[in-house]
Amino acid sequence: MGKKIVIALGGNALGKNLPEQMTAVKKTAAAIADLIEDHHEVVIVHGNGPQVGMIQNAMTLLSRSEPDKYGFTPLSVCVALSQGYIGYDLQNSLKEELLDRGIRKECATVLTQVEVDLNDPAFEHPEKPIGAFMTKEEAEALSSKQGFQVAEDAGRGYRQVVASPKPKAIIELETIRSLMETDHIVIACGGGGIPVYHSSAHHLKGAAAVIDKDFAAECLAEALDADFLIILTAVEKVAIHFGKPDEEWLSRLTPAEAEKYIKAGEFAPGSMLPKVQAAVKFAGSAPGRKALITLLEKARDGISGKTGTLITAE
Repeated sequence: MGKKIVIALGGNALGKNLPEQMTAVKKTAAAIADLIEDHHEVVIVHGNGPQVGMIQNAMTLLSRSEPDKYGFTPLSVCVALSQGYIGYDLQNSLKEELLDRGIRKECATVLTQVEVDLNDPAFEHPEKPIGAFMTKEEAEALSSKQGFQVAEDAGRGYRQVVASPKPKAIIELETIRSLMETDHIVIACGGGGIPVYHSSAHHLKGAAAVIDKDFAAECLAEALDADFLIILTAVEKVAIHFGKPDEEWLSRLTPAEAEKYIKAGEFAPGSMLPKVQAAVKFAGSAPGRKALITLLEKARDGISGKTGTLITAE
């Protein structure tokens, strides 16, 4: 019997620029089509690190060259732009792959806003570097004019730094749910979603922040009452003592075991740590829910228990 699955695609599924993305999404579409062919309901969440940086760099160059004409483009708008063009490539490649297999299913990209809390501690300590590198003078001018925080980045220049708050709610949840109920494959929460908050009454305002796509996928999976959260990354399984002589690859983890390894510092921040944290949160959120961390091309085998790291309370 098919499962309801939310998939979080890692950066290797999309490439680092337009030509790489065009090639990468074909491989990605084939792996997702395998799951659809096995009668699973699929919702796709993707990252946007290189893509949103590319968009913001281009917008920054425009604003520097003709500030009166173009002005400054908010990060939330850059995330929205990235959702559109990544979704465009993904849905076209997936539809083509499915038709090649004789499967007729509609695929839609939902421009998705994700609510964040301005009281999230992450806003007190923004540390996620984004956008173009600047000289110290340019950084100081941006900080003075726009009120943004900037920081020196590994000796390469200065960049804007933003918060990475946890997601609270998916604004377009009912749209996503309605599409699923009419047998659509949905691409949603691209780049972790467009971060927004309620500024007054019903007005949603974009936040200068980025949401981790694994946490956004987890939030969406809970809201949709999914059976599986699959987090696709660059390794087949989660490891402890990674890169050391006593490295150990894990096939199965309970939330309690994973928390023990998290406290011991086994997983790298900004890499495997958020993936394991998101997987643990989903697996512990309700009975029967499971999370899987594995390679893109191993997703089908992972669902059938042949590989990957399964996180489950059972």
